[in-house]
Amino acid sequence: MVTAEPELTGALLEGRYRVGELLAVGGMSRVYRGTDTRLDRAVAVKVMDPRLAADPAFRNRFEREARAIAKIDHPGVIGVYDQGEHGGPPEPVVYLVMELVDGGTLRDVLGQHGALELPEVFAVMEPVLAALASAHAQGMAHRDVKPENVLISASGAVKVADFGLVTAAAQARASTAGMIIGTVAYLSPEQVTGRGIDARSDVYAAGILFYELITGNPPYDGDSALSIAYRHVNEDVPPPSDLVPDLPPSVDALVLGATRREQDARPPDAETFLHAVRSVRVSLGIPRVDVPVPGADRRTVPLARDPLGEAPGAPAPRATRALTHMHSAPDAPSVGDDWDTSAAATEHIRRRRRSRRVLAAWIVGVVLLGILVAALSWGAGVGRWTTAPVVVGMDEQTATRVVREAGLVPKFQERHHDTIPSGRIADSTPVAGTQVTKGSTETLTLSSGRPRVPTITPGTSVEQAQQMLRSADLTPAEGKSTRKSHPTAPVGTVIGTSPAAGTEATIGSPVSLVLSSGPPPRRSRDYDSEDAGRSLADQIQRSIEDAFGG
Repeated sequence: MVTAEPELTGALLEGRYRVGELLAVGGMSRVYRGTDTRLDRAVAVKVMDPRLAADPAFRNRFEREARAIAKIDHPGVIGVYDQGEHGGPPEPVVYLVMELVDGGTLRDVLGQHGALELPEVFAVMEPVLAALASAHAQGMAHRDVKPENVLISASGAVKVADFGLVTAAAQARASTAGMIIGTVAYLSPEQVTGRGIDARSDVYAAGILFYELITGNPPYDGDSALSIAYRHVNEDVPPPSDLVPDLPPSVDALVLGATRREQDARPPDAETFLHAVRSVRVSLGIPRVDVPVPGADRRTVPLARDPLGEAPGAPAPRATRALTHMHSAPDAPSVGDDWDTSAAATEHIRRRRRSRRVLAAWIVGVVLLGILVAALSWGAGVGRWTTAPVVVGMDEQTATRVVREAGLVPKFQERHHDTIPSGRIADSTPVAGTQVTKGSTETLTLSSGRPRVPTITPGTSVEQAQQMLRSADLTPAEGKSTRKSHPTAPVGTVIGTSPAAGTEATIGSPVSLVLSSGPPPRRSRDYDSEDAGRSLADQIQRSIEDAFGG
């Protein structure tokens, strides 16, 4: 029978890692501050739950996952230094030695500040997605994206932790029922139903995280983990603007695009989602700000200014304050206090007051008419507007369906793209989140992948070859052409390229042209043999002519 995890503070694992104070406790592990006595450096020691450590299947899978994680070379992923077992059956201590981050977690930030300002949301989400993208590029999925697994250092560096641990636990024979309860708020529908899990599952969890940073809470709550899981499968995530009314529609579109229940309708990986997030941030003009640090005082960023250019709450400009004082001063003389009170003057005053009342009535009438016209226009326009959806990263068929569901007409064009795979949407116009009229056209740019060096027929002119390279989104290399002989191509024409035709390259990569230097020269000994043969034939011919009197 597996007993509770022993207290390890003070222990020396494998004669090298001194275990210090307990830092955190999770569903699958405990994390201690430690010291690598061999290298004399501070580390974090993650010790697996004894129920998992006792399972050989988990230990084998855990070791493979640790090796895979250690290969991820990205500043946003917690570095893994070592993995091992201490002690032996029946209760081995299975541990992971990792980079120590002095600071806290994103959960600490949310607990301290609640919902973040929009610039802070982007400041957190972009490095999280960049870290996930590095793992997705190596075929790994995190499976447990949540605030507890996003670490923030005292200097504001964002690090994602616990890659692969859920994968190892899920494929082990040990029960993980108690571990899923703590993370059910971020589970994708396919994780709940047991369908195939991949990078899109992390994108879903990142979308839920995005929602929580904006609103302060995940989208679903319930009386039990089962009821929350049921909502992930059967309900669409609501737009965060339901709770944050002034949220830009394009931010709504990001969250809703990442959290679609159908896997195919989401961005295919974190790299694609990151591309969309950055595009929206730039289009909205959201400034870059520091990441909020656990335990630090919050620094808010004014997102809007009043018509006079002052930040909300700032004192009114000097001229405005003077005008306000003039019109509200209790001792200011009223109109006509110093005027002549004769009959003519009195009549003049009455006429002025009457004309003012007429003017005021006329102004009120104009305002009411304007309100009426605006109301009628708004009523006529109800139902005419829709929001351009997020489609970047989707395949052509899925993007077509999503755009049509939004009441728009898809129009496709193609272009090369260095990071988005061929056959996926690389860009859309209007940008996601833009308010547009229903029935208007949404132009979708379909990626054709990275460009390939075109095949150039020998004998093609340099100008034509250069144009072919430019049409393929490549750059003719200036002054780097080489020359080779060719049996038929005229001198100075193109006979090939370097790199060779068909080679995949990034957009704008330089390509050198190979030019013809004409046919190869004939070997000198061939000429000598031919000349000798002709001389012998001439001698024989002359001998025959002499013999017969020729």
